Amino acid sequence: MGMSQSYGQGDETESVATVHRAIELGVTLFDTADQYGRGANEELLGRALKGRRDQVAIATKFGFVPGDGGGLAVRGDAAYVHEAVNRSLSRLNVDHIDLYYQHRVDPNVPIEETVGAMAELVQAGKVRHLGLSEAGAETIRRAHAVHPITALQSEWSLWTRDIEAEILPACRELGIGIVPFSPLGRGFLTGSVTSVDNLAADDMRRTLPRFAGENFDQNLAIVDRLNALAAERGVTAGQLALAWVQRQGEDVVPIPGTKRRKYLEENVAAAQLELAAHDLAAIAATAPADAVSGDRYRPEMQKLVGR
Repeated sequence: MGMSQSYGQGDETESVATVHRAIELGVTLFDTADQYGRGANEELLGRALKGRRDQVAIATKFGFVPGDGGGLAVRGDAAYVHEAVNRSLSRLNVDHIDLYYQHRVDPNVPIEETVGAMAELVQAGKVRHLGLSEAGAETIRRAHAVHPITALQSEWSLWTRDIEAEILPACRELGIGIVPFSPLGRGFLTGSVTSVDNLAADDMRRTLPRFAGENFDQNLAIVDRLNALAAERGVTAGQLALAWVQRQGEDVVPIPGTKRRKYLEENVAAAQLELAAHDLAAIAATAPADAVSGDRYRPEMQKLVGR
């Protein structure tokens, strides 16, 4: 996502080089969405993967559409599912999508209709596997009854633990994999964000409650503790945070985003860290659930989570 929106200006040359370097390092899952850059990110990924399609699995998402007043709305009706996949296939320049997610659940359309239409895409050979993003436990169960759901993509990190109470157990009961996005807390847990004033003017994090005012100052204490723990082990705070998510189970595949090869290589190295149970406990202790200050999103986006 960050290569095309939300985190300042992108650089296509570096973005493509980062994708190629990721493949060299053994990364096989590439995640995008039709919303990222309003299609530009799918086009970028399509160009970057030209000649390399058989080496990777491509995941993309549909569902967000322009809303009133410049905001976002969600569509999950059957007709839109079919429209959206054809546009994504064209932008990605592929004949099938390996994993197709509903980006957010449409409150006005039964999940059975949406997943039923997605199942038709599997039958047509346009899609291999189905996924949901930020869905609630009951919705996941209803969806899975229509067609097997392969993966749930939801935010999960040291400072976002929402899925652990009900959603994670439901997925494991049903054999659904977990794909945590923002496992580095939108970069916050790397320690690189010390002031919102250092962010680009159009950086989306400027609009998020956790990055605002007193919330930001309180959350910095988490990073301070994580930095201290990382220094003891000779690694970065980001590597510890990412490794913690990675070690939550064999069914967990985090998707840290980056625009640059430098941070890609740091993220990939985190997968090789050897962490014992006491190490994982120490990492988790840097960010108790009640220590995180502020909601993940502004109210209009927060209400789309966990439906």
